[in-house]
Amino acid sequence: MPRLLWGMRVAAVQTTAGPDRVANLESAAGWVEAAARAGARLVVLPEYFSVAGGPDVLRDLAEPLDGPTVEWARDQARRWGIHLVAGTFPERPAGAGATGGRLYNTSCLIGPTGSVDAVYRKVHLFDVALAGTSFRESATFAPGDQLCVARVGEGPGGEDDGGALVGLSVCYDLRFPELYRILTLRGATVVVVPSAFTAATGLPHWELLLRARAVENQVFMIAAGQVGRLPAGMPDCHGHSMIVDPWGTILAQREDPTPGVIVADLDAGRQRTIRSELPVLANRRPEAYRWPNDDTRGTVGTGG
Repeated sequence: MPRLLWGMRVAAVQTTAGPDRVANLESAAGWVEAAARAGARLVVLPEYFSVAGGPDVLRDLAEPLDGPTVEWARDQARRWGIHLVAGTFPERPAGAGATGGRLYNTSCLIGPTGSVDAVYRKVHLFDVALAGTSFRESATFAPGDQLCVARVGEGPGGEDDGGALVGLSVCYDLRFPELYRILTLRGATVVVVPSAFTAATGLPHWELLLRARAVENQVFMIAAGQVGRLPAGMPDCHGHSMIVDPWGTILAQREDPTPGVIVADLDAGRQRTIRSELPVLANRRPEAYRWPNDDTRGTVGTGG
């Protein structure tokens, strides 16, 4: 396999997962192979790609960090010589007391030798009421508290030339721009977004948010989504997996509401030009920024 260089060819995989982990992984393996054979050196899988279902299913099939999902991902990355973002899976923490018995919704970046290069536990949990239906991700999962940026590959000049820095995020994180700004300030040039974005919000918000995060941070966004009807206890999903460049241009998207894979080439030179000619990151004024003390601002109270 050729060495991964920055720019690079990347892929986002779209799936419709169910409660059968073996079947889900077998299906995902076919799409990973298709992406690798198309030349992708970084492949991103969706949220809940290995196990999808209600809280009981997720608890029953939760696994440790060295469990079957990550072992499968390590094998796939080694087999194809790629970097693989293993979407998310329900992780059972080693010490459950710290999370009150809850799981983590965990994403891993696997290197081409099978190394686990980064672990990100979803920070923002999907606790919402949409069209009369409530979803409380926090009843099953505990939030992570660490943001994550990891190096992928090398630049043309070798290791010291950098390669790409990839920021990790998951689905509902997309609505919290501060997370993406921090990833960018830590050096991220590419951000991945494994997702199970709801059909109810997908049409008005999915593309809008992905392009906004790309433009305001001048990063590439690689968003891999679940699509269609998932098992009971989970919302129907929007799909439309998408790869967006730092100008907000959609490089690839899966418009067909079925599983599949999309591929695009990321042009590092274009990113450098955009950041040079429109230097929004350099023009920041952090000395003028003050966070409000009230972290409930913007919520609707029920008191008098």
